[in-house]
Amino acid sequence: MSAEIRDLTPKYVWNYFYDFTQIPRPTGHMEAVTHFVADFGKKQGLETLRDEVGNVLIRKPATPGKESCPTIILQSHLDMVPQKNHSVDHDFLTDPIDAYIDGEWVKARNTTLGADNGIGAALAMAVLSDTTLRHGPIEALFTVNEEVGMDGAFGLKPGFLKGRILINCDSEEEGQLFVGCAGGADVNITFRYKDNTGVPDGDVAVKLSLTGLKGGHSGVDIHLGRANANKLMARFLKDSVASCGVRLAAIDGGNLRNAIPREAFAIITLPRDNADILWETVSDYRELYRAEYAGIEDTLEFTAEKIDLPPTLIPEEIQDDLINAIEGCQNGVISMLSDFPGTVESSSNLAVVTSSSGLIEVKALVRSSSESRKASITSALESVFSLAGAKVEFGGSYNGWKPDAHSPILQLMRQTYLDLYGKEPSVKVMHAGLECGIIQGIYPDMDMISIGPDLQHPHSPSEKVHIRSVEKVWDFLRATLESVD
Repeated sequence: MSAEIRDLTPKYVWNYFYDFTQIPRPTGHMEAVTHFVADFGKKQGLETLRDEVGNVLIRKPATPGKESCPTIILQSHLDMVPQKNHSVDHDFLTDPIDAYIDGEWVKARNTTLGADNGIGAALAMAVLSDTTLRHGPIEALFTVNEEVGMDGAFGLKPGFLKGRILINCDSEEEGQLFVGCAGGADVNITFRYKDNTGVPDGDVAVKLSLTGLKGGHSGVDIHLGRANANKLMARFLKDSVASCGVRLAAIDGGNLRNAIPREAFAIITLPRDNADILWETVSDYRELYRAEYAGIEDTLEFTAEKIDLPPTLIPEEIQDDLINAIEGCQNGVISMLSDFPGTVESSSNLAVVTSSSGLIEVKALVRSSSESRKASITSALESVFSLAGAKVEFGGSYNGWKPDAHSPILQLMRQTYLDLYGKEPSVKVMHAGLECGIIQGIYPDMDMISIGPDLQHPHSPSEKVHIRSVEKVWDFLRATLESVD
């Protein structure tokens, strides 16, 4: 399989991308991949720097005759989202990604592929190693830990970058020029309780499993109407508490703030006499959910199995407050942008709900192109969970990237795309968060744009990248660099 991917066109890009699939690089584990990139720069004989947070910067001088051209920064992030299906045996800290070709796409078996943003980093490395390309000075910035906290971008210091034109390679639609993105904020919620509530005599224990959802990127895919496993589980639990006398012992749904949760599990107890009613209710909800999400979630599964009794239960008042708050909190698309029809302005993703001894943690990610709306949504979530008795804290806030209709790099790249492909590219604002907004805060005079190939379903095991679109982006990037004067 490696030979097949390495033989794809453009060969340099796919070779570097395949190298990335072989290096474990989930967010927070950057040592191996940053060493790989820095070692690459040094082997190319290029100036290679690392800053305090681990970002790698490689500088390539201009080709003869292009020394007076402005410096172009190619920017991408090195980490990937580690998502797999619950039943898959894969360790993202040690195991390579099993990438393969499926028709027009490159995919991964049972895990995320890491084309977000491995393709962007591979494009930059291909530019750095290309001896046929005529270009001005180039800086390739490889940031770390973008997917959780955007630590690399936040850690940049003024003066580290010399260029004032930045091409971000982290967007996911070929033929689109992105000139803005949403900001975001984390909402971290905790319920604490004494873990000493016993199981009533005569109860039986059941494990509920909601699986088979598509999930996806909580920015790019939020408008697709996909199911949120945490919301569906809470909806069922609220009904079954009332109809079957269910008590909650443990809950576990989702694991990443920026991924739509695909799976949720709960351990419950209930009176033995109500077991048959519960089984019927599970069956009814399975069919209800399949009907509500027909054509969207075609592999949804909802099952129940008898298990051994748990040692303790979540106190009833905490259980009820948790379920009601999850049921009541905002989730999904909340508002749309009027200036960019079809683009989400604001959303909320109820990403994680998990319990351990005496503690329940809930995590949500709010995104918005409007700072005031972002504040309003986070406040609404705070109100719902505060009323439920939880502690609510905010973190990881970052501003959006404001569009500039008069951007010189936008005008140049629009014309370059038209000359190359005979049609105008679309100009869009992305609902997902890009590092551009943070970099803009550090370098306010930076002229920025974002491009990328067709990449579908990032942050999920269904992630795939379109082969031909990678070639088109490569040709477009080369033509752009050669057009800058």
